[in-house]
Amino acid sequence: MENIRLDITKTLSFLGENVISTYLPEAMSALKAVEDGSRPGNDFLGWVHLPSTISSELINDIKATAEVLRQNCEVIVVAGIGGSYLGSRAVIEALGNGFQWLINDDKNPTILFAGNNIGEDYLAELSDYLKNKTFGIINISKSGTTTETALAFRLLRRQCEEQRGKEMARKVIVAITDAQKGAARKCADQEGYKSFVIPNNVGGRFSVLTPVGLLPIACAGYDIEQLLAGAATMEEATGSNVPADENISLQYAIVRNALHQELGKKIEILANFQPKLHFIAEWWKQLYGESEGKDLKGIFPASVDFTTDLHSMGQWIQDGERSIFETVISVEKSKYKVLFPNDEENLDGLNFLAGKRVDEVNKMAELGTQLAHVDGGVPNIRLIVPEINEFYLGQLIYFFEKACGISGYILGVNPFNQPGVEAYKKNMFALLNKPGYEAESAEIQKRLSASK
Repeated sequence: MENIRLDITKTLSFLGENVISTYLPEAMSALKAVEDGSRPGNDFLGWVHLPSTISSELINDIKATAEVLRQNCEVIVVAGIGGSYLGSRAVIEALGNGFQWLINDDKNPTILFAGNNIGEDYLAELSDYLKNKTFGIINISKSGTTTETALAFRLLRRQCEEQRGKEMARKVIVAITDAQKGAARKCADQEGYKSFVIPNNVGGRFSVLTPVGLLPIACAGYDIEQLLAGAATMEEATGSNVPADENISLQYAIVRNALHQELGKKIEILANFQPKLHFIAEWWKQLYGESEGKDLKGIFPASVDFTTDLHSMGQWIQDGERSIFETVISVEKSKYKVLFPNDEENLDGLNFLAGKRVDEVNKMAELGTQLAHVDGGVPNIRLIVPEINEFYLGQLIYFFEKACGISGYILGVNPFNQPGVEAYKKNMFALLNKPGYEAESAEIQKRLSASK
């Protein structure tokens, strides 16, 4: 099978033909650091060689556990937040029927997601939907104390036990957590839940190719071995021994940093013309936002779904502040074939399209958008994916992960920590009077009183 490809030609008119060679020494040093662990963050590089080293025993265990859940559940709820759910949801949504939630064909369980918000109505409506459903839970949390996920798991666990009994609940609740410590590990051991380990050297946003992502994807009925095979080919294709003109992760990291440093492009918009890729963009936003947004640095990651968002964001992209560049995921082959119909009255004037494939119209919309945006001063990177399947999604995931590590080091940050994510939690716990936060609570009350 061929690999995904990168086209940077629509950036070179902005940056110049020598951009790769100019940034290559710095980028190669960054790539080497990702592979040999010689820079800060080296304790979170377990994802780098994961696709080629994951054991067949672990894969078989994941598949067997997924089969138990599939045989015993109409619905499987994945409880997790951030990297604990975005990767699996991205793959499942990309591979699935866009109307899967309306289909009840008994071939695959419905996969739902919880624990990623504190929405009271959302939780109430989920609970109501699950009434009289045979459902199971995949609880994904390293600590077991993350508020959003812990709340959802409390509610779901109680409902599962009440509806299915404690013995069946033990069979259909799976924990993916720390190997030894934390509330989720203690609960799993006490209750006898099947469990998998989140590797200590893999951060959440890089965890989709661990049990964190693989178990939900297998439960949905998709081929995790092909997903890993695609990632393994991209691992090989983006190594430090690969020539720069063939290493697409290296090129992507160079070009996005050059656009930022040379031209002040501080916003990257990830665009697609295939609605199935919406959650790939959501996963990508966390990957790059959490990896690069620190030390008052970072390219801001945004996303749009075209052509839909051309009718809402298109004007700003075309004529707004020139602080942006675009990366477009372009899918070459669609799964189905639909022809544009002929209409006798032709009131909409579109009969000139009659007989053409809808995908051809979409491709011309993509090309026309690229030309317009480049003419409007928006550099354009194009990532070509032959088709949407497990193999190419595995390639896409690893491509972005590898490029993210390289890019973060070029930017001058540690791409594998996230020191800023705890700030809101500290304030929230203080406002809720959590024990141990008395001093923070008093300080916040002073600030609130002063602002009145």
